[in-house]
Amino acid sequence: MKLLLPLLGCLAFTLSLTEGVMVCYFGSWAVYRQGDGKFDIEDIDPNICTHLVFGFAGLGQDNKIKVLDPWNELCDNYGKCGYDRFNALKQKNTKLITILAVGGWNEGSAKYSNMAADPAKRKKFVDSSIELLKTHGFDGLDMDWEYPTQRGGKPADKENFILLLADLKEALHANGMLLTAAVSAGKATIDPAYDVPGMAQNLDIVNVMAYDLHGAWDTYTHHQSGLYAHPEDTGDNVYLNQDFAITYWIEKGMPANKITQGVPLYGRCWTLKNGDDTGYYAPAPQPGAAGQYTRTPGFLGYNEARIHVITLLFGLQICEGILNGWTVVNDPAMNEPYIYSLEHGRIWCSYDDEASVKTKAEYAKAHGLAGMMVWSVETDDFKGKCGRPFNLIKTMVETFTGTDITPGPTVAPTTRDPDAPTTKPHTAPPTPPSTEDCLKPGINADPVDCNHYWLCSLNMEGGYDANSEPCAPGTLFNPNAYICDWDHVVCAIPDICPNECA
Repeated sequence: MKLLLPLLGCLAFTLSLTEGVMVCYFGSWAVYRQGDGKFDIEDIDPNICTHLVFGFAGLGQDNKIKVLDPWNELCDNYGKCGYDRFNALKQKNTKLITILAVGGWNEGSAKYSNMAADPAKRKKFVDSSIELLKTHGFDGLDMDWEYPTQRGGKPADKENFILLLADLKEALHANGMLLTAAVSAGKATIDPAYDVPGMAQNLDIVNVMAYDLHGAWDTYTHHQSGLYAHPEDTGDNVYLNQDFAITYWIEKGMPANKITQGVPLYGRCWTLKNGDDTGYYAPAPQPGAAGQYTRTPGFLGYNEARIHVITLLFGLQICEGILNGWTVVNDPAMNEPYIYSLEHGRIWCSYDDEASVKTKAEYAKAHGLAGMMVWSVETDDFKGKCGRPFNLIKTMVETFTGTDITPGPTVAPTTRDPDAPTTKPHTAPPTPPSTEDCLKPGINADPVDCNHYWLCSLNMEGGYDANSEPCAPGTLFNPNAYICDWDHVVCAIPDICPNECA
């Protein structure tokens, strides 16, 4: 009977996919944002996603899975219990599936390459992952290695990634858990990095990150998540669209019903060189100004924009931009809008709106995909300033399933599983005095070195334990956004990282 229960658990997960999958990633660092951009676990609506993915855990030097922000994610030493609170959302919707993502852009590739190449190191990672997932009540693991063979990886990663996935699948399925992965949409990454048939044998869901296809790393405007190619696309740009990516994954051997089509809940933005050309392929050598919430040049959440009016800065939604001197354009050659303003810094942003996410959900359904995926839940219009809260996510769900979203069943207090994780009451401790490395608990910038940041946790002696976390090659720590970001993006912020950006 003990052997049968895990198999029944996996079967239940599989059957739920027939209703349509909505995978929602949660960027946990959004809790550090300011004002209306701050987003914590309790801001998540547990009834709009079938799968919630907590981003991110990492990989330690000991090859065990690593909690990247212990103060925010664990209960120890006055921590905020993020993992347990995240999984407690299942009390509000018993059908909800919670997954812990490991990796992400900040983590880079080199240490995953080293771990995957050694059976003993893989076992350490797998065993520690199962232990962490079970301790906090997660239902699966999302492997977000960005990317095998690249960013410090080795050619052997393509084969070793499959060995790692096979080990994870065996252990996770034995415990009734899912194994998913976030994967690239770019042909230049797919070809060297992925043995697609091998991945198909081991993964339950494949989340295709069909966004960031263009951005401020280009010196011209384009759509970051176009469903189809633009008529003027040539060369490798003809591959940089969602239709090519989804079709290519299927052609290389991934079953369509395992694929979710990723949609961004944010815009990629440029600063136009001049006001003479405001369309696609317009010269734009600089990123757009950072938003007041996400505070990253070239990036605006759907729920923000930053407008420059002489010396006055004020926030508004991208969806409200047209009311504040912005122009919204729906190019007849494309299915997605872009927005620009010549009066407010010559900013130009490509993004998705209600109409375009509906079109993408229709595409996913017509092509027999498992469903949709979003990065990330906290940049949808979660406060409902432009209509109903989380409208983009809800629109995709309703389009794909053909039904309106209804609240899921909750756990009755008398029947709640006694082994389910509980939310430990958070007691605010006395604030310790600042140290050279730690001004506050959680993520802290190093004022003289942007190649890393400090993770500061309270200790039992009433002080801080500081751990240095390196940024991956090609990235620097952005002290405004609390993440390691592209080095050219960080260097576009005035008075940031003078040693690295000189």
